[in-house]
Amino acid sequence: MCEIRIGDNCFLAPGVHIYTATHPLEAKDRISGAEFGKPVTIGHNVWIGGRAVINPGVKIGYNAVIASGAVVTKDVPDNAVVGGNPAKVIKQIDNGQENEG
Repeated sequence: MCEIRIGDNCFLAPGVHIYTATHPLEAKDRISGAEFGKPVTIGHNVWIGGRAVINPGVKIGYNAVIASGAVVTKDVPDNAVVGGNPAKVIKQIDNGQENEG
């Protein structure tokens, strides 16, 4: 329904869902079948864990890590590790350090 941009050197694990289609929240508008799209942008060097869900309109910053099963409803900053439902920042990655594990 709408564009999905995926940067260079990204890893998407099995079962990742990226959605761009959405609909109005009010019942009378939903019943009419109205639907629209919001693009998703994934920056360079992003790692998205298995069964993560990326919702319409989300922008994921460079070098971000999305935990397995995360439900991403808002933009993710550069160098952030996010997880949970809804996904929240767990930590910031220090690019001067090697990634653990």
